[in-house]
Amino acid sequence: MSINAEEWREQPARGKSLPLTLAAANDSKVHRRSYVSVRLKFALTLIFSLAWAAFSYSLAQRWIHELSGEVGSALAHVMIFGIAILPGFMNAFLVVGLLLDRRPPRSHFSDADLPGITVLVAAFNEEESILATIASIAQQEYPGPIEVMVINDGSTDGTMDRLRTVSFPWLHVIDLKCNGGKAKALNVGLRHASYPLTVTLDADSYLYRNALRRLVERYLSDPPNTASVAGAVLVRNSRVNLVTRMQEWDYFHGIAAVKRLQSLFQGTLVAQGAFSLYRTDILRVVGGWPECVGEDIVLTWAILRDGHRVGYCEDAITFTNAPTTLRQFIRQRQRWSRGLIEAFKAHGGLLFHRRMSTIFIWWNLLFPYMDLIYTLVFIPGLLLACFGIYWLAGPMTLLVLPMAGLVNYLMYMIQSRMFREQNLTVRRNPFGLMMYTLFYGVVLQPGCVMGYLAELFRMRKRWGTK
Repeated sequence: MSINAEEWREQPARGKSLPLTLAAANDSKVHRRSYVSVRLKFALTLIFSLAWAAFSYSLAQRWIHELSGEVGSALAHVMIFGIAILPGFMNAFLVVGLLLDRRPPRSHFSDADLPGITVLVAAFNEEESILATIASIAQQEYPGPIEVMVINDGSTDGTMDRLRTVSFPWLHVIDLKCNGGKAKALNVGLRHASYPLTVTLDADSYLYRNALRRLVERYLSDPPNTASVAGAVLVRNSRVNLVTRMQEWDYFHGIAAVKRLQSLFQGTLVAQGAFSLYRTDILRVVGGWPECVGEDIVLTWAILRDGHRVGYCEDAITFTNAPTTLRQFIRQRQRWSRGLIEAFKAHGGLLFHRRMSTIFIWWNLLFPYMDLIYTLVFIPGLLLACFGIYWLAGPMTLLVLPMAGLVNYLMYMIQSRMFREQNLTVRRNPFGLMMYTLFYGVVLQPGCVMGYLAELFRMRKRWGTK
């Protein structure tokens, strides 16, 4: 059963019972009178974005009519909706949702109130980064009980040799002789987990200060039906080259914005394996991580299908290494796309759940169609426009840009404020932003299409890249 934000605000945080003074009660009444419920925010967001889509469609009539003369009315509608109308709707939804979003306060708990956590780190050929990852955990100074299990998944480099050089009372190393994949490695660690909360962390990620405490406190402050909380993942190696500079903006803007919006409407769709928290008992109930290429998204959807909520903690940060070459980047996005198809195969019934977050399940169902249209229609349309043929990429395409620009501006302001609160500075990366805005999709969306096709044709699966 879902619970809305107004209802859970009136409940005491888990692990804590606070007396309500008369003054606090009066403040609470004032707050309730001015409070806009999440369901009303959802309705306003949906109404505005539908209105924007209708407005865009009316303006696009001449464009559709001209294109219909070349390809027919039905195909013209399919193309234009994939190029402009649906992207415009999604950008409008993001804009209004971000404007209405007010992150619920995260309660601060005493050291004695913080529960024990198990941190699982699956490592395969991570000799260059594993010690830094462990050092970042050691620097967390989490006051509750903690155990860290590094599962060496049959590495063929010096990962295990590096692990033998460190010793902490809370560190346990499980050495698997044969590589079995990330899901199998995490499940081995899960079987040995001693504490009620389990955190996953990639072996090349670096936790920012207090990340573990913030993640746990967000979980304790969230509605009682919360079973998982995704942390914030940002790019660590953004200075390497143009490929990583573009990805810096994707993580900083796009991925963070979507997770923030999904959390607002009570259904973050991916608690990413790079840094997320889970209730250990729920992990065991749903069977742990499935052995597939998109184990984190399939697991998250299993948790949602089981009736639980998945949250997001924007200020529990880990910095991770992004792919440094186009080939690695495309392989990563292929894996993510395959994971989406796997999630629909396993938990497609979520499309019919009566929850606000169901809109994001339908949203994801549209991604293969939109990526295919972008790849097979819009990119060729850009080439035709260079020769003065504006059937597919013309002035009407600009309808998407105002909302896209506003989304990026809002996300930049929101993320910059969060950075300032943590004494972080947003790195100047204007060239990366320009390339991200103009050319990122030209590489990203064809790569996603290749991933969808690979899953549909059941091609070989492997760890690949993150």
